[in-house]
Amino acid sequence: MFLALCLEMLALPLPGEIMMSYAGMLVFEKKLSWLLSILTASAGVTAGITLSYWIGYWLGKPFIAKYGHRFHMGAEQMERLTVWFEKYGDKLLFIAYFIPGIRHITGYFCGVTRMPFRRYAIYAYSGAVFWVSLFISLGKVLGPKWETYHSTVNRYLIIFAIASGLLFLLYNLMKKYKYRIIAFLLDLVSGGVRQVQSLGKAKYAILASFAVFLLLLSVMFGMIQDFVAKEFGQFDEVIYYLVLMIIGSRWHDRMEDFLQIGSIYLHASVIALTFVVIRFKGNNKLLELLFLCWTTAGGVVLNEGLRMVFHRTGPVSSEYGFPIMNTFPSEDTFTAVTVLGFCVFLILRHYSQAIIHLFMIAAAFLLCLLLGISLIYFHLQYPSDVAAGYVFGGVWVSLNVFMLEVRRKLQRSRVSIA
Repeated sequence: MFLALCLEMLALPLPGEIMMSYAGMLVFEKKLSWLLSILTASAGVTAGITLSYWIGYWLGKPFIAKYGHRFHMGAEQMERLTVWFEKYGDKLLFIAYFIPGIRHITGYFCGVTRMPFRRYAIYAYSGAVFWVSLFISLGKVLGPKWETYHSTVNRYLIIFAIASGLLFLLYNLMKKYKYRIIAFLLDLVSGGVRQVQSLGKAKYAILASFAVFLLLLSVMFGMIQDFVAKEFGQFDEVIYYLVLMIIGSRWHDRMEDFLQIGSIYLHASVIALTFVVIRFKGNNKLLELLFLCWTTAGGVVLNEGLRMVFHRTGPVSSEYGFPIMNTFPSEDTFTAVTVLGFCVFLILRHYSQAIIHLFMIAAAFLLCLLLGISLIYFHLQYPSDVAAGYVFGGVWVSLNVFMLEVRRKLQRSRVSIA
């Protein structure tokens, strides 16, 4: 395993991911040590990426200078590539392992562009450990079902890596061109608000919510396409199996408690708290209260309509003995994301302390995650139902955050003009 992974990082066509997953299956069968397997695989990967870096460092530029014109890589192109790698290359190293073909050449490119080795090592080595730990651990968890699920797990990991890379690229583009993008959006929506510099905190909320909305909207259309094509079967089976294997029966009582996260009592309490914060700290109380009512009530109506359109019958739960009708997208996770997401946004808008922001965002994320896991654990809904609830709810929340901030800015602009 050490030798094969080392050679794969030097761009030899060896099946490293399959080998690591198979090693995880042997760990499941108690034929290999989990920790020793991770250490051996990590050592092999780090040895390979270190060699590829120094090969690129010592041989890359002379090779490019002599033969680069043959594949359109002259001095000018090399200079642009070097500048790009200095800005973004180190951060992409971590996710490059999940993309076949890319992970085999990143070491060479980092060496050719003379990225400082210390920066290279921090990101490349940490990414290597994460990559091998994930695949070996997946093999260990999946056990005898590894061969059945490997291709599906690998496909979704590649999608996750590509999505992470696109998010990173989008973030840097927004950071670089944020004023131009905000000006364009405001011109598009309001037809005349051009004073981007005067937006204050609103510019970040407008830009971020619009970017999240576009991203989740594309994911939503992809999920609808997969639903129509009935391609969720293996995904549901893999996630359900993983949840049962990782959690087990010892968490049964806790899972019942986590189901209460989707109760109307918790949501009503969060909405009431938001009303109190707006009442005492809001600058535009009526607008915020109207949007809070619209987002929560409209979300209920929207989710009900979506579930009636897709009309999916849920699984037969071993806990309750009967299926739930119309489970796509999940009513529970959709409502949790809508209520918690929008209420947390409204509350945090009136507090500047970083610790409050961090705590509330983490708490809302954790509550939504635990609710989804408990629904899968008791087989009340399919994992794809739960995931669709997250995505569809995120689309609804991000759209309303964007509309609220644009509306708020338009009101301020009219007041200043008057």
